[in-house]
Amino acid sequence: MTDAPMNDAKITDGQMTDGQMTDGVNLGWTLRQMADAVTGDLVGDGDAVVSHVATDSRRDVTGALFVALVGERFDGHAYADQARSEGAVGVLVEAGRGCDVTPRIEVPSTGQALLELAAKRRRELSIPVVAITGSSGKTSTKDLVAAGLPGSWASPRSFNNEIGVPLTVLGTPTGATALILEVGSRGRGHISWLADAVAPDISVVTNLGVVHLETFGSEAGLADAKHELIELLGEGGVAIVPADESRLRRGAAPREITFGDSSADVTYGEVRLDEAGRAMFTITTSAGMWPVHLAVSGAHQAANAAAAVAVAVALDADVGAFIARLDQTTGSQWRMDVHTGRFTVVNDAYNANPQSVEAALRTIVEMPHHKTIAVLGPMAELGHVCESEHRRMGALAVDLGIDEMIVVGPDHGYVLGAGPLVRNAMDSQDAADTLHAIVEPGDVVLVKASRAAGLEHLALALARDAAP
Repeated sequence: MTDAPMNDAKITDGQMTDGQMTDGVNLGWTLRQMADAVTGDLVGDGDAVVSHVATDSRRDVTGALFVALVGERFDGHAYADQARSEGAVGVLVEAGRGCDVTPRIEVPSTGQALLELAAKRRRELSIPVVAITGSSGKTSTKDLVAAGLPGSWASPRSFNNEIGVPLTVLGTPTGATALILEVGSRGRGHISWLADAVAPDISVVTNLGVVHLETFGSEAGLADAKHELIELLGEGGVAIVPADESRLRRGAAPREITFGDSSADVTYGEVRLDEAGRAMFTITTSAGMWPVHLAVSGAHQAANAAAAVAVAVALDADVGAFIARLDQTTGSQWRMDVHTGRFTVVNDAYNANPQSVEAALRTIVEMPHHKTIAVLGPMAELGHVCESEHRRMGALAVDLGIDEMIVVGPDHGYVLGAGPLVRNAMDSQDAADTLHAIVEPGDVVLVKASRAAGLEHLALALARDAAP
């Protein structure tokens, strides 16, 4: 196992939350076995049996091994004693940090040790493991695959980084039928570092774009980084890739299944949107053609659904039954989350890159509306293409006939593309004041930005105001 690029990956308090990942989990490992797995020094009784791994002392730690992670704004060692008093059977800490809680396992890096514990859990699993990466669409595709495979265990929310992926693997319940992992990357080597914990049977790359070029360096570097997930496949593994993406089709996978709107193993077509922007389309495989009407919004969801169906094909599952379950997908929070009322609010404020902004803009103009209003924040980490991509999105808004555009915070080039269409707002409150003056019954308001902009609070407030 290679050294972690931990200094390159940003661990935040939000990504530390375990949530409900302990339901149905019973690792049954002793502290001594866990110490051996991470080559750590055991201090105290090693016979206690651990039910699950926890990293957040605010959650249920009863029966857990509490892992004291260290991030940019927190140090889990400060909560080791609390976790022990609230029922954790032991703690995993970094040597030299002065933690004297017992029993404890001391290691050089708790982040590395968490990964090694996940690798131990992965070796125990005999169920199919599906790993999904890409510039956009990872979470939606993961949600669709999970809906189509009853009894599967999937990454909650966006647990896709060097902490979230191991926690998801460790949280796999006894009796799960499949494990669906969302795997993010901010640079070369990040996915490879997760190799032993992920070890996929099926690797899905949803698409490539221009995200995170500040860390990838170039589009070629981005493609190389995403292709790492395919390189993790072993004998009998399956790569699922867009049919039109030659940068991913390198002949490295034992087997390849393509998806797309034409000339693919799994194709989608006849895409339409209903009044809430929910996608209706057809899916075609060698086994037949099926109509699909998703419960999640956006025409781009057709491509995500095709990628998900390709997973069913790879697993030799009943494709018709898989597709019939896709309408159970509810989607994840703040991703094309449509609220209807006096006016319609599309809360897509979780993240933003050129691909997802384009998809959101194209969706709202297809929805019934009096006028369309796009509230856009900056797209982060685009590197040298920052201005050109913001300008391109501004021009696209004009071409699509967006009626109003409110740019919150730095412009970065939106106005160069959209010109007089743009209204600038200093912050969310300024944007809210502007919207109050212009929004009318029947309007469709899109709120879209990278997470750092915090526009989800504006979207939620708008949804409350729109309620009849």
